[in-house]
Amino acid sequence: MQTVAIFGVGLIGGSFALALKKAGFEGRIIGVSSPATLEAAREIGAIDEALPAAQAAADADLIYLAQPICRILDTLPQINAWVRPDALVTDAGSTKEAIVARAGETLTRCAFLGGHPLAGKELRGVMHADADLFRSRPYVLTPQTDANMGLPLAITFLEWLERIGARPIVTKPAQHDRVVAYTSHLPQLTSTALAACLNGQFDGAKPAFWGPALLDTTRLALSAYDIWKDILYTNRAHIETALDAYIDQLQQLRAMLGGSDLKGVFDEGAAVAARLRDFVQPPGRLDAK
Repeated sequence: MQTVAIFGVGLIGGSFALALKKAGFEGRIIGVSSPATLEAAREIGAIDEALPAAQAAADADLIYLAQPICRILDTLPQINAWVRPDALVTDAGSTKEAIVARAGETLTRCAFLGGHPLAGKELRGVMHADADLFRSRPYVLTPQTDANMGLPLAITFLEWLERIGARPIVTKPAQHDRVVAYTSHLPQLTSTALAACLNGQFDGAKPAFWGPALLDTTRLALSAYDIWKDILYTNRAHIETALDAYIDQLQQLRAMLGGSDLKGVFDEGAAVAARLRDFVQPPGRLDAK
């Protein structure tokens, strides 16, 4: 892998570029993005040069799509005419079923490997890129077929993920989307809903006082809708199922208020929270059922 083209050199794309360089990548990193973003990416040393999309795709061994999900869906059929047959296209989209399906339909001249780094910040843009963003974080891979994981460039890509400190996990696109509906998308929506609820209760003003718990639980509400709209659109069915389960749990809590049965829910919740903080997912394969 000598040349990497990053489409969308924002927080994720810029961090991937910086992480590669920190891990010892000595090849060429090309950026494809807006002029302002490319200038900022050059200033922080994330990319070596900027090229038009067609030329970047034609030159690259690895094409890394770090755009918003709907942009990735639009880019896949466009780059099919430009890529080399021995290239590998991967993406960093937060949902996988729609992207992997689109790649299967339109990307016919080279291999595709779906990906999702479970890393990020509330802040966006390449100016917030971090070479250590992926360190110790899960990086989910969703190949179209198991055979794709054995392709030479896929093996090389996996090796680089490990070098930058990520923890690769392989699963099916549908399983990925079902899991993140509970572990990522539901937390975002509950944080946003809580902050919106406070806004309604206090007429847009600050509450008179609050503790750290409120800051912890509304942190995700700082995330921009522009980032989330494509996620909510492409994973709607799984998110609706997760919301139904959460609303049902809240209704059960409401019915238990003042009763001794609530202790069991607190104990169950505390046990799950403790496991999340103690458990480190080793590299491997998620249950793909």
